Order: sequence, then C-alpha cells, then structure tokens
Amino acid sequence: MLVKKERSALRIDALDRKAIAFGLTPGMTLADARARAPHLAVAQADPDADERLMLRLAAFCEQFTPLVALDPPCGLMLDATGCAHLFGGEAMMRTCILQAMARLSFTGRAAVAGTPDAARALARFGQEGVTPPGEDEIFTRPLSIAALEAPKETSVALTRAGLTTLGDLADRSSAALTARFGDETMRRLTRILGREDARITPLRPLPECMVERRFAEPFLDLSAIENVLRPLIAEAMGILERRGEGGRAFEARFFRTDGAVAALRFETGAPSRNVEALLRLFRLKAESLVDPLDPGFGFDVIRFCVLNAETLAQSQIGFERQSAQEGDVADLVDRLAARFGRERVLRFATHETHDPVRAASYVYAASPSKPNSWEKPELGEPPLRPLFLFDPPQPIDTMAETPDGPPMHFKWRRVRHMIARAEGPERIAPEWWRNVVGRDRRTRDYYRLEDREGHRFWVFREGLYESETAAPRWFLHGLFA
Repeated sequence: MLVKKERSALRIDALDRKAIAFGLTPGMTLADARARAPHLAVAQADPDADERLMLRLAAFCEQFTPLVALDPPCGLMLDATGCAHLFGGEAMMRTCILQAMARLSFTGRAAVAGTPDAARALARFGQEGVTPPGEDEIFTRPLSIAALEAPKETSVALTRAGLTTLGDLADRSSAALTARFGDETMRRLTRILGREDARITPLRPLPECMVERRFAEPFLDLSAIENVLRPLIAEAMGILERRGEGGRAFEARFFRTDGAVAALRFETGAPSRNVEALLRLFRLKAESLVDPLDPGFGFDVIRFCVLNAETLAQSQIGFERQSAQEGDVADLVDRLAARFGRERVLRFATHETHDPVRAASYVYAASPSKPNSWEKPELGEPPLRPLFLFDPPQPIDTMAETPDGPPMHFKWRRVRHMIARAEGPERIAPEWWRNVVGRDRRTRDYYRLEDREGHRFWVFREGLYESETAAPRWFLHGLFA
C-alpha cells in the first residue's frame, strides 16, 4: 500500500488486491486503515518514480503502435489505426498487449473503442473487450456516471437527480445539462458516447517511414544484428525512393522482452538513401555508446525509423572531382557526428549582417547547410577583415592626429606599436532593430593598421566624437595573419 501526505494526514494513494479485500479505499487515512488491518505493508508514494515507470511502459508499448500517449493517472492510450492487422486483428492485438504486460508482472484492463474517451471509460468502468465499429454509444450507455470522472459535487448532484447512467444523462436536454453542470461535463459525455472524437497526442511524433521485424523467439545474437538491420534499412530506403526523398535523421529501436527499450539515433548532413553508409553510421554509433547495446533475455522487435526526410533528386557525379570531394566531406562529417556526437561536430555559418560579432556563428555540421556568402578579397589584395577576433575586444591606448582620424601609435599589452600604414575607416552603425542598450548602441569606425615591424591589426574607435560621446575609446578587435 502506498500513502501520501494530504491535508496534514497520511492518506492511501494506491493499494493492491489484498488491501482492497479489507475494505480499504484510496483517500482513507492511514490511521483508519491500520485500525482495520494492523499488519499493512506501507510505503511512501513517489509520483516522480511512477511517471518514469509509465514513460518506460509507454516506450515498451511502441512496439505495438508508434502512437502512444500517457493517460493519467495510471493508464496508456494506444492508437491502433493501421496496426491491428499486424497482430491478426484488434482482439488479438489487445491480447498480445495484456500478455506482454503480464510478462512484466503488471496486471491491467484494456478496451478497444472508436474514440479514446470511450476506450478509457470501458476499460476503467465497463466491460473489457473490443467494441464493434460505430457501436460505442451502445456499449457505453449502461456505464455509471462515475465514468465521467467529474468532480465529486457534480456526481452527487447527478445521482440525487436520478441520473445514474450515461444513458440517463444522454436522454436529457443537452442545453439544460450544460447550464447546470458546465460544458466540460457534456463534452466528456459526447466523447465517451463516441459522438465526438479527440485524437491523442503521442509522446513521440510519427516517423516519416517505419519498418520492423518481429521474432518468434527472442533475438540474442548481437554479432548478426547488422544482418537484421540491412534488409530493414533497404526496405525503408525503397519506400523513400518511391517518394523521391532521402532520410536525414534515423533511429533504430530495440524492444527487449523485459520491457527495456534501447534507441540509437544518428543523422546525415544531406538526404541519403545509401544503405551501406547508414549501416556504417549505425556501427560507429553503437561502438561509441557508454552503455553498450545489451540484448538481455533477447529482443522481441527491432524497428528502423526515418525520423526526418527531405526531397532527394537523382544526381550523377560528373568528370570533375569537386562533387566527389563534397561527398567525401559530407561522409566524414556524418561519421564524426556518429562517433563523437552531433553537438561536438561544428562548422561556421554566415549571417546577413555587417556586425563582425554576429557575422558568423557555430552550427551543427550535420545541420542543413545554405550557400555561404563569405566575402572574398580581390585577387592580390589583403582580406578586409581578419580571421582571428578577440572576444571581447581588448582596450588599447592610442594617439591620433585628429579626433576622427586613425591612430599614429597605440599601446597594447605594454608594447607600443608605431603605425606605418592605415586604411579606413569602415563605419559600422548599430543595428537599430535589435533591442540593445549601452555600448552596442554606439557607432564603430574600423581601421586596418600596419606597424613598422609589419604586424597588421584591426582596431576600432567606439562612439562618434561629440555626437555620441565626448571621449571615444579605442579597441583592438582582431589580428591579420
């Protein structure tokens, strides 16, 4: 028996069949329960652990259908549309689910109906089984009004009015009942009767493509796992090819007989239908796991999913080597991401801005790429901006001939640099559409400087003289190679 503290008292939160046989009910105080059954085994309720358990069971049930949702407090809702025929029909699917739960030492009730609310009401308050299509109202009308799971005061008021079943409630005027008991009660009634449908929100979105293999006996041979995955990947790639698409994100899921589910997810930098390349990425991902793939007592189901797909047109590599080199780089990125993790393989991406701080940023190398617009200097000319930037820019002491002119010399890290050549200014005004304050609101005048030793610097003066500040400050922002 599980108890939790409620209103300064320990009350029963959940109990087993033996406790129910003593007449105990949820909500009863622990003191009253011990008075009836002194030798009760009591433990503190742990809602977080319960939620984690339900999530594990939901993941386990994804072997029956990819559309699984939690149904609090202790239920699961499965959308069997398009999946029941894999098990020989809805009745056989329901039996398989209950048997799988029994192997995990769980007892449960299951009902199949046309709407989620009807299935929940029948499983919790009615007769288990399969409701024929279109007959939800026939099977749910005899249910007690407790199936509404309405607040206690609503249930009491309905009972005192002589409305003891859902059928009694359905025969009354909906307008009068809505005015008396509210919209939510009537909406719940219409959904249980099957007059209104509300689809479930699954824990995971439906994949673009999904193929799987079920085993009559648990699969234990990890050395042959690629022999199972190869035809599955080939089948999925065939489906994508008929659609004119290629996969970008993939997942292999392994459902163990003890309820554990292992998932290996990997991505590619470009849409792909290459079976061998995907197998290689799977192998690298499996080898990089901290907790190696463990079949335990065996896998019941192995599933391969394409989580994300994009248009992939047929292309032919020409005589030039450039296309092949690009493919080699993409393959290298995919292998590095599979081995070290997507978040550790980065590349630079440009942004449409004149601000050098925001002109480039790190993005995942395997993410969709756009044509880079890196500015290239004219042939034989030095670059306009350095590759190496300081973050933040480093303050320097300067001396200029005029307030708006380039410095004649500056002091940085206790070393004075005498300027031989200066180019500029390149004026960069603040981006007015950004909600920034302080220093980011000041204009910057950038100069390219070269000292007498040949070192080249990129410096800027922050703030326009007199109009923005009385004493502009100088900073060293970058170094040219």
